[in-house]
Formats: sequence, C-alpha cells, structure tokens
Amino acid sequence: MEKLFTVSDGIDSWNAIIFLYNSALKEVRTKVEILNDEFQQVHQYNPIEYIKTRIKSPQSIVKKLKRSGYESSIDNMVNYVNDIAGIRVVCSFTSDIYRLAEMIGRQNDLTVLSVKDYIKHPKESGYKSYHMLVTVPIFLTDRIIDTKVEIQIRTMAMDFWASLEHKIYYKFEGNAPEYISRELRECAGLISMLDAKMLQLNEAIQETKEAQEEQEEERKERGAV
Repeated sequence: MEKLFTVSDGIDSWNAIIFLYNSALKEVRTKVEILNDEFQQVHQYNPIEYIKTRIKSPQSIVKKLKRSGYESSIDNMVNYVNDIAGIRVVCSFTSDIYRLAEMIGRQNDLTVLSVKDYIKHPKESGYKSYHMLVTVPIFLTDRIIDTKVEIQIRTMAMDFWASLEHKIYYKFEGNAPEYISRELRECAGLISMLDAKMLQLNEAIQETKEAQEEQEEERKERGAV
C-alpha cells in the first residue's frame, strides 16, 4: 500500500499523529451521523443504534508492529497498522449493514482502500462484522493529509459476541482452552440465527404495516366517492 505520509513530511511526533487520527475519527463519525439523519428524514427509520470510536493505545500499536515483524517507528505505525483510528457502527439488522456500507462508499471525499466481509465469510472463531478501511482528507493550515480510519459495521448481536470474544482473547492471551473456543463458535451460530429471525420479523412487520396503510387509503378513496 502506498504511504500516506512519512516522518519527512514533518509528522514526527506521537501527539501530531494522534491529532490527525482523532481529526479523522471526527470527520468520519460526522459523515455517518449525517447519513443516519438523512435516512431518518427520508424513510422515517434509523438504521444505526449507536456509534463507538477509539484510538489504539501505544502499547497495542507496538505489539501489533512486533507481531508483523516491524520496528516501532512512526512511519511503520502509520503505514502498517490500519486500525489505529477505529469507528464501530452498530445497526439493528443485517440488511442495515450493507445499506450503510453502500452509502459510506458513495461519499466523494472518502476513499475506500479495502473491504472485508466477515458476515458472508466469518472468521474461524465465528467472528462476524463488515470492515471498511477508508482514508479521509484532513485539512491543515499548510497541507491536506489523507488519514486512515477502519470502519466496523455490525448488528447488536454481533457486537455482543465480539465483545465477549475480545475479553476472552486477552484473558487467555490468545490461547483459550478448546472447549471455550468451541462454545464461542456455537454461540456465534446462535447469534446468526437470532439476527436472521429478527430480520424476518422486521420485514413481516413492515409488510403488515404497508398492507394496513394501503387498506386505509382504499377506505378513504371509497368514502370520498
């Protein structure tokens, strides 16, 4: 992947880097919130339940660089750690995930670098989520710097499962007993069934509501004749 910026650009301190990533998070979060507000105005429905943002800690960044065989430097941090700035968007239904991802991808000032669909292709652990790696331009006084942000989009059920898996992963330092990993995979299957059932129920509710509205319109038309 082409470098976004280097130490030679004058971005040579931790505080300067974190300022950029925090700025990028604000930009992306605002865009997502505007999309949610627009969807509410047009369709009278909010696809987003809640949004979380975070900046990866220095310790986590150093660990990730070491695992990948890179020295701990600002250049390596910027170019090889893609999830320093992360935004998690939690939706009600699976269909909302793809609808929102499509809307984000159409933003002219965002560049989508990569997409990983762990919903259609879950990880071996059972993890499900939709990941987008994007860059957003940060306008400084003397230049524009494209900065990476990882966007994770998932349902509430997926987020609940991922939160538990994350706690277990760190508790056992990535080496959880097999029976726990097996139970987690089984829970992931139950989560998928729950998401599918809730989506079906929501679609049935919408169909019933639309049918009732059509019947009401017909009654009004007959009464006006």
